[in-house]
Amino acid sequence: MTWKFFVGGNWNFNGTSEEVKKIVSTLNDRKVASADVVECIPDWTNVVLAHEPVWAIGTGKVNSELCKWLQINVSVEVAESTRIINGGSVNGANCKELAAQPDVDGFLTGGASLKPEFVDIINSATVKSSARGLLPLSIEDP
Repeated sequence: MTWKFFVGGNWNFNGTSEEVKKIVSTLNDRKVASADVVECIPDWTNVVLAHEPVWAIGTGKVNSELCKWLQINVSVEVAESTRIINGGSVNGANCKELAAQPDVDGFLTGGASLKPEFVDIINSATVKSSARGLLPLSIEDP
């Protein structure tokens, strides 16, 4: 499989923030069993997970907990092949460091996608060019 580093930005949820909070709260309160989640996704081939691991900033363990969960609850193969992209706190100052993490396959950026530093975030994909077969992709700074 050929991997590409993904960078996307300024995404919106379908619905109001209150509706999204209600859905997340309901799911958290119900403590959905891991087996139920796995059964909902019988084929992980085209699954890309995006999340904002606020607790992980600066730890060097950006997606390790999510990878561990996949390994335990789904399979080693799924943990190794599922793409995980980070949302939230990526910016021009930390994008290269985050992109260099072995468990980061891309970014889902927020406000930084509306600023000139978004060019730096996109170009940080070149840091991954030798890892997991990722293809470098960059744009020129105007």
